[in-house]
Amino acid sequence: MEEWRYIQGLLDKIRSTGMGGISADDPAAIEKLQKKLDGLERSQLIMKEVNAYYRKHGKLDGCALLSPDQIEKLKASMASSWRSDPRPFESYQLTNNNAEIRRVKARIEQLSKQAQQEFSGWEFDGGRVEMNREDNRLQVFFDGKPDADTRAELKSSGFRWAPSVGAWQRQLTDNAIRAADRLECIKPLSGEKPSQLQKKPSILQTMREQGEKVQTEPEKKAPSGRDAER
Repeated sequence: MEEWRYIQGLLDKIRSTGMGGISADDPAAIEKLQKKLDGLERSQLIMKEVNAYYRKHGKLDGCALLSPDQIEKLKASMASSWRSDPRPFESYQLTNNNAEIRRVKARIEQLSKQAQQEFSGWEFDGGRVEMNREDNRLQVFFDGKPDADTRAELKSSGFRWAPSVGAWQRQLTDNAIRAADRLECIKPLSGEKPSQLQKKPSILQTMREQGEKVQTEPEKKAPSGRDAER
């Protein structure tokens, strides 16, 4: 256990990246994840190179990839290992680190896809749904207070009441849209599923654009003289 703790601490130092959770709500989430990924990939390369150096020279002394202090600690760890042929970094460490690389890559891909996706809100009987990209929230606004059954239905689908904005909301993700598909209480007036509306312009946006178009269009003058006769 002591060896495991030491190795984990050494890997953290080599990676030089934060290992804390990165929330999708963080505007810099992709940037932070990319930084973490760079550190993990650098760590993987270093571990492989250190192992290769050890295989070639049979020792760690003189390895430019490690500081003198790291070399001494690795040597001590290898000397106390129960393995008959210990290596500076064992295969399970490379495997675990590689698995974390794949996980972070998948997370970056997911958030990048989500950032490019255009979500559309809709109106339902008794309120409206808005996609708040700035706060990364799917928000449900009711004209009045929903009944107990509706509130229970929203809660069971991951929505929570946010008094600060006066809406029921949850994180804006594909899962949120799928959850909305199952909620009869916020079913779009068009009769379509919320997921189907995501391929179309926002209903609210379309209505606003049409209203602006009517206001900005110049009034047509009534024809006069010969034009009127024609």
